[in-house]
Amino acid sequence: MGNQPLIVLSEDSQRTSGKDAQSMNITAGKAVAESVRTTLGPKGMDKMLVDSTGGVVVTNDGVTILKEMDIEHPAANMIVEVAQTQEDEVGDGTTSAVVVSGELLKKAEDLLEQDVHATTIANGYRQAAEKAKELLEDAAIDVDEDDRDYLEQIAATAMTGKGAESSKELLAELVVDAVLAVQDDDGIDAENIKIEKIVGGSVDDSELVDGVLLDKVRAHDNMPFFVEDANVAVIDDALEVRETEIDAEVNVTDPDQLQQFLDQEEKQLKEMVDTLVEAGTDAVFVDDGIDDMAQHYLAQEGILAVRRVKDSDAKRIARATGARVVANVDDVEEDDLGFAGRISQQDVGGDEQILIEDVEDAKSVTLLLRGGTEHVVDEVERAIDDSLGVVRATIEDGTVLPGGGAPEVEVALALRDFADSVGGREQLAVEAFADALEVIPRTLAENAGLDSIDSLVELRSRHDGGEYAAGLDAYTGDVIDMEDEGVVEPLRVKTQAIESATEAAVMLLRIDDVIAAGDLSGGQVDPDDGGDAGGPPAGGGMGGGMGGMGGMGGMGGAM
Repeated sequence: MGNQPLIVLSEDSQRTSGKDAQSMNITAGKAVAESVRTTLGPKGMDKMLVDSTGGVVVTNDGVTILKEMDIEHPAANMIVEVAQTQEDEVGDGTTSAVVVSGELLKKAEDLLEQDVHATTIANGYRQAAEKAKELLEDAAIDVDEDDRDYLEQIAATAMTGKGAESSKELLAELVVDAVLAVQDDDGIDAENIKIEKIVGGSVDDSELVDGVLLDKVRAHDNMPFFVEDANVAVIDDALEVRETEIDAEVNVTDPDQLQQFLDQEEKQLKEMVDTLVEAGTDAVFVDDGIDDMAQHYLAQEGILAVRRVKDSDAKRIARATGARVVANVDDVEEDDLGFAGRISQQDVGGDEQILIEDVEDAKSVTLLLRGGTEHVVDEVERAIDDSLGVVRATIEDGTVLPGGGAPEVEVALALRDFADSVGGREQLAVEAFADALEVIPRTLAENAGLDSIDSLVELRSRHDGGEYAAGLDAYTGDVIDMEDEGVVEPLRVKTQAIESATEAAVMLLRIDDVIAAGDLSGGQVDPDDGGDAGGPPAGGGMGGGMGGMGGMGGMGGAM
């Protein structure tokens, strides 16, 4: 008995330990970073992703690429989460965050080969990240939210290199108008900016509507096509005969009795419409259905009605017009009504839609994006999303940094000096962190077809001479002052990228044991069997990664 081996894992389990596990995870992280690295910068290239059904996405937006790719390896998915966090927090800089994360792992791999312990590297990286954020905050440029030209420069920078670049001046202007329109005492909620895509025309035909565009039509053909100087009611209810909350059965013995019931229903509906008329309603937007008889009465009164309006659209209408959302039509009063200068049903991009516009102080707006093809419009929307995020972050924080790799080179130089004050082997990790940050200007140069070594040497020299805003012009290859050129981005883009990239790299470095348990032929791990309920199917994810590239099971399956 005493000599028999103790079997802890099942026969179907696979386990990778020690340096093999670290190497596998680092390889997976680097592969993710490499997959998006060529998209970085003004001259970054696009990716075409094709799914199993033949659907095509053409983009150079980092988070979109990583979401569309068929990535199964859990370590690789941790790097994908870096991009998702960056997208949620700022809206831009997703590719930069992933590339920095991959480079941190690459530099850590070199240190591991020199027998520097993973915990030591992690401690050094954390110290370097904290110092880097301090340095960035010290170098930040204050921006006044009333400086419209500066905000437009920031919006245009976020679109550079994307499909919308050819019309970035117009789009930047629309983005700034939209963000400033929805700003209120509670801040800026991007949900109040609705983006409507229309295939047809060119990107230059895009426009901003101070109001709301609804993918709906009039409830009845006899209702007016347009209403001017309209008093607007928004009702979170149905304009239908109310049903009893209990099941009831009524026996009718006479046709007159049935007619009485029908008359009573009509009376209820007429009273609902009369309530709206008495309040002075010209247009009503209803969350639920509208009875046919109610439609008839509304049409007779010349009221434009729209039914089955989504909650999100109802809130936008209320914010745009100043109306209050009323739960019951019987409670509608004049004070609950909003106002719109014009409400009309129009042909927009080949579809009939309701347009609410010409409102006095629109706190909800709609961006109409146009483009020659569906893929073009989709990519313009992604560029607009990034641009809205950076303008919002700039107004909220009031601080920006020069672009073109300038902050990374500046911080890298300062971190190398800081490393001298760090004791022990953590000093090596701080220096590695500094080297990793320079992957951004190096990649910008490579993607622009420039010599990355010459560009980096020139950048270091200029920053060493005190030119903190010196960055790389990807079009000419010159090192220029990015602040003077108007190439700027929010401080939050850089600090969030460094923070999330460091955390993801440190988490992966601290893993020294990877266990894939369960049915490796593709079955799901049963959470009740002690498996990792939060992980992927063991065979498809971990097992695939171990047996495949040693890191990326299924990577690029969608490509």
